[in-house]
Amino acid sequence: MIDFAGKTVLVTGGGVGIGRAMVEAFARAGARLAVAEVDAERAAAVRDWLATCGNESLVVEVDVTQKGQVVALAEQVEERFGGLDVLINNVGDSLMIAKPFDAYSDDDMDRLYAVNLQHVFRVTRAMLPLLRRQGPGGSIISLSSIEAFRGIPNCSVYAAFKAAIGGFTKSLALELGPVGIRVNQIAPESTETPQLPMSLMIAPEHQTQMPNWIPLGRFGQPEDMAGAALFLASPLSGWVTGTTLHVDGGALAAAGWYRDPKGTWTNVPVITGNGFNF
Repeated sequence: MIDFAGKTVLVTGGGVGIGRAMVEAFARAGARLAVAEVDAERAAAVRDWLATCGNESLVVEVDVTQKGQVVALAEQVEERFGGLDVLINNVGDSLMIAKPFDAYSDDDMDRLYAVNLQHVFRVTRAMLPLLRRQGPGGSIISLSSIEAFRGIPNCSVYAAFKAAIGGFTKSLALELGPVGIRVNQIAPESTETPQLPMSLMIAPEHQTQMPNWIPLGRFGQPEDMAGAALFLASPLSGWVTGTTLHVDGGALAAAGWYRDPKGTWTNVPVITGNGFNF
């Protein structure tokens, strides 16, 4: 049932990290791939990879935060494939903006809005005619975050936009249910990517503590999210819509944020000299 032969899948931010893993997973499942990627070098790399697979594909160098470029992307997908079966809104980034809310500037909030929520609205709206054209069986999947479901200190604006994706997902699922298009979201915990290199962020001497932080003993890999996307886009989840698939190793169920002895917030506590976990 994980067979996407004859199906067209669009992945935004598909040149690296989670997006690249999704592109590869759907390609191996036989899909035609449309990839939106802002970075020219990454776009070229994924284009070359797809060429070796033999899948029909379209890789577009595009900034999905720009309205005109999103419109042009929809036109190119329509011209190449005639329609769309699966849309994956993968782009998102905290932009390394972490500070108390009253220190946020309007520019900070505008930038976070553009990269975490506004483009989800614009890309989805632009692709809906192509999804409707294919008839029942379409799927829209957006990437949220574990931080939409727990508090995250000093990232309140990022968390708010990620949480908003959930409201959008539920409401759009009701609108599109009658035409057979399902709408869901994936909420990852921290996942090893160039954007968030967990293996470099956690000192080697502390990495043995990961099983104490996350029930399944590790942080995420891009392939974890790709597997979730395959499931949500496939007939295996044919009666699933308006929901969130938490791909977090049990972190949401078990963990939160802590203050270390210096009062700094962390979600990766370490063993201190007094033997306590912080």
